Amino acid sequence: MVTVGHLINGQLIDTTERTQDVFNPSNGEVSKQVALASKATVEEAIAAAQSAYPAWRNTPAIKRARVMFKFKDLLEQNVDKICQLIGEEHGKISHDAAGELQRGIENVEYACCAPELLKGEHSKNVAPSIDSWSEFQPLGVVAGITPFNFPAMVPLWMYPMAIVCGNCFILKPSERDPSSTLFIASLLKEAGLPDGVMNVVNGDKEAVDTLLNDDRIKAVSFVGSTSIAEYIYTTANANGKRCQALGGAKNHAIVMPDADMDNAVAQLLGAAFGSSGERCMALSVAVAVGDAAADQLVSKMKEAMKTLKIGPCHDANNDFGPVITKQHQQKVFGYIDSAEEQGADIVVDGRHLNVDGYENGFYVGGTLIDRVTADMDSYHAEIFGPVLQVVRVESMQQAMDLIDAHEYGNGTCIFTRDGEAARYFSDHIQVGMVGINIPLPVPVAYHSFGGWKRSLFGDLHAYGPDGVRFYTKRKTITQRWPSAGVREGAQFSMPTLS
Repeated sequence: MVTVGHLINGQLIDTTERTQDVFNPSNGEVSKQVALASKATVEEAIAAAQSAYPAWRNTPAIKRARVMFKFKDLLEQNVDKICQLIGEEHGKISHDAAGELQRGIENVEYACCAPELLKGEHSKNVAPSIDSWSEFQPLGVVAGITPFNFPAMVPLWMYPMAIVCGNCFILKPSERDPSSTLFIASLLKEAGLPDGVMNVVNGDKEAVDTLLNDDRIKAVSFVGSTSIAEYIYTTANANGKRCQALGGAKNHAIVMPDADMDNAVAQLLGAAFGSSGERCMALSVAVAVGDAAADQLVSKMKEAMKTLKIGPCHDANNDFGPVITKQHQQKVFGYIDSAEEQGADIVVDGRHLNVDGYENGFYVGGTLIDRVTADMDSYHAEIFGPVLQVVRVESMQQAMDLIDAHEYGNGTCIFTRDGEAARYFSDHIQVGMVGINIPLPVPVAYHSFGGWKRSLFGDLHAYGPDGVRFYTKRKTITQRWPSAGVREGAQFSMPTLS
């Protein structure tokens, strides 16, 4: 059986370390094994990055950007292969995998702007014969720890920007679907990246803790669940590292009485069930204002969900595929069970889906639950499955209060025709990413991604302008070249320009 190893110092490494099964979620079968890096293996990768750093740091930004231009070309040439690898290990349908990859490529495109992004600032004659400027210098060796749900896109949020800023990178991807991530990273060598600048170590908590505790790692970027995000952030900070840790979400959509209901239903269908709901920006709660709007929404959603096509990753006609593991499938079922036990109405039940020929796959059908309340377990939890819950409220303010009271503040949206309501909502809601008639308000690559409250630990968001700031440190230089023969005496007061 194939074992997925590591990428260290430009070489794909086969190891005899501990291994873990990698499943094909579409059929439930073990397809590969992945090596779980030991502390020594991770330290080998860090040493390779540390060795490569001095030369890479001093490589002109335009040359670093040229690597990214070539890398972008190689990604586009290998779309089919990458999407196949994603599908085989994640279960994602090819069109969804292609969309994920494209959003990642857009971050590579932004990284190609490094010469402009790293220009810094300059002021001449801030005082007589004194100039001052700021530079953005790299940190050194930095690390990224990424989740299973976007094995292509989320790593591409991190290392292209880190690398063009002059850092060397250690990536610890999810051990559940490692192949596409490793293949994408290996394309960097073909793009001209020097050995050691980019390294990938597959592993579990041992690998993570090694990265968090090694003094040579200067910064850590993480995307995953809130409990792990908090652990990553706390541990990294205790060890003096810069850290951004993006956690969980419970994204709400307010459906106003004046909403274009057919449009809202169509948008919610994709936003709730796309990628089997395994997105941190998935819309998992529809907050309907008024019973009339709620009844109409539930009726139309129920009818629309009859058209959902669920099945294996290789059939592009499917809307979404399985969830990542058998354990996660059972976890999603458990939340549906709890909602039913606590008094919610299961309008469309996805617990008993049978996919012909793929009976052992990890499938959950699209599920619609009405009359959910804020005291239910399923309401508080990030279900991370194809489950849409409907909460009924009497006013827009009640809907906003409900959203603001939740511990997560990742994404939200409102469906309305009322510009005043939309403006008030976007101005006052306590959530980091807001959509107006847009259910998945994921920022484009030249803005930055991140939520509020317990959806983000750290001050800087992911990718975009915040990505540049995260992977660099500002140095301000002030210099003076006095004219010949002009000398000043000692000054004991604070220097000023008066």
